[in-house]
Amino acid sequence: MKKIIILGAGMVGKAMAIDLSKKYKVKSVDIDKESLDFLSANYEIESELVDVTNEKALSEAIKDFDLVISAVPGFLGLQTIKNVIKNKKDLVDISFLPEGVLDLDKMAKEHGVTVIMDCGVAPGMPNIIAGYYNEKMKIENFEYMVGGLPKIRTFPFEYKAPFSPCDVIEEYTRPARFVENSKIVIKPAMSDLELIDFNRAGTLEAFNSDGLRSLIYTLNNIPNMKEKTLRFPGHINMIQAFKAAGFFENDPIKVKGTEIVPFDVTSEILFKAWKLNPEDREFTIMRIIVQGEENGIKKEIVYDLFDEYDPIEKLSSMARTTGFTATAASDMILSNVFNEKGIFPPELVGKNHECFEYILDYLKERNINYVRSEKLL
Repeated sequence: MKKIIILGAGMVGKAMAIDLSKKYKVKSVDIDKESLDFLSANYEIESELVDVTNEKALSEAIKDFDLVISAVPGFLGLQTIKNVIKNKKDLVDISFLPEGVLDLDKMAKEHGVTVIMDCGVAPGMPNIIAGYYNEKMKIENFEYMVGGLPKIRTFPFEYKAPFSPCDVIEEYTRPARFVENSKIVIKPAMSDLELIDFNRAGTLEAFNSDGLRSLIYTLNNIPNMKEKTLRFPGHINMIQAFKAAGFFENDPIKVKGTEIVPFDVTSEILFKAWKLNPEDREFTIMRIIVQGEENGIKKEIVYDLFDEYDPIEKLSSMARTTGFTATAASDMILSNVFNEKGIFPPELVGKNHECFEYILDYLKERNINYVRSEKLL
């Protein structure tokens, strides 16, 4: 039986461990003993306290495993990827890291490893879909919008963070890059606010965020691409007020003679306010739109996702939709369906028809359904 080690036992890491333990020998590592104890007590999953920032400890932890999955916070992502590659281990990564990873392609090839990066719900599935259709048609416009939201809207934020609050704040502060008329355009995060209606979620607000990531460079033949984040109406005005008042600043300020970093204080406060408890009901919503020409016919292809908390496994929707995309990719590597060496953003995996169908089928088996519709333009 092949062996997988998962770095991180948070909500998403837990979901991945549970899913993969049904087929593989799985070990989870983290610095949070409580999360690890839960997995070991309830499932056939080994666990160990490991600080992934300790390169020696990480090397020792992963040495006997066939594949590594990294589910660490974004700020730890890049160094963790480098350390795993150095140890010649195949890797699937879901950390929302700010740095580019494509520069590590040469290193990955030299070490003979396969690395699939950004392999979650988004970035992740939109990339896979974009990569697939880019092989079939001439795409003129590609866009997607995505959000993870609580079923119960509670004042004042009407939001719960299904992953690291630090990474959520990154969405609100990192400048948004998109492509317009074949040129990269940079706008502030949270700009271009618009209201969009969805059948099962009602009216939501969409705003610019930096979710295109590798697509900007790998599919640069597509002249127009953008990504937006979804929230309940009114949420973003409050976040903009926080930002304007300086709550997200990283420069230290003095308060009663003590130096503090506003961002650190804000993160700590919001972590408590946004904490998604294990049995809180929430949903993930996404719409992916591909417009272009195929065999001389102009068409629009739309994939809609609406997924809810799983009360049986007690897994959040965001953990399922993010984690199971990564476990699908992991299963694909270990089954030798995908075995190319180097760094692969999901769009370079999705261009392979077999990989595209494999991932969608894997998700469908877990009741995560991307509903496809098509119309002529």
